Amino acid sequence: MSFASPAYDIAHLLGGGVLLLSFVLLYQRRLEAVINAFAIQGGLLAAAAAWQAYAQGEPELYMTAVLAFGAKALLIPVALRLLLRRLGLHRTVETALGVGPSLLAAVALVGLSVLVVLPVTAGQAQAVSRENLALALSVVLLGMLMMISRRNAISQVIGLLSLENGLILAAIGVQVMPLVVELSTAALVLMLALVAGIVVFLLRDRLATLDTGTLHRQRGEAEPP
Repeated sequence: MSFASPAYDIAHLLGGGVLLLSFVLLYQRRLEAVINAFAIQGGLLAAAAAWQAYAQGEPELYMTAVLAFGAKALLIPVALRLLLRRLGLHRTVETALGVGPSLLAAVALVGLSVLVVLPVTAGQAQAVSRENLALALSVVLLGMLMMISRRNAISQVIGLLSLENGLILAAIGVQVMPLVVELSTAALVLMLALVAGIVVFLLRDRLATLDTGTLHRQRGEAEPP
């Protein structure tokens, strides 16, 4: 892909869409809206993988696109909605950091990603890969921010899965990245999400809440501000 080609523009449009949905995840306050935003992000990630498969001439990336769409846009959101109904949760997300400060921190993290990735990769990768890596690192950092700034266990799991979306976005943007690396990364984070889901059930059953701040009180620690 050349720097001025339509393929370059579309790849960055889809990557930027994934990043924009990370901001939407931080902005939303209701769990249903958070899950819906995550499903849309998964669909955009699948579209980005399919486009990279076409642009790079790598048919293996079509498998990544199918897996991303099936897991991130369909199966996981459906499972999370069923979990909400089973637990009877229809309320706003508890935040350890307000929405406004969270968005300001997110903007700062995106700027940090650009300042770190572009100079480091100068002369070492194509412009398309460099920009994709900057977008992907931004998505990873915003997923970490969501895990830190949300006190609800389900929203923290979604933050973990959004972080994984950034890792996949980075993998599909680098032409020499083998498919096994992408799949092993996805499997690792999905296993972590499974463990987090078990923690959600135990937290609900034992403490009758999904507010992770309760864990500090159970350990006799002062609850963080």
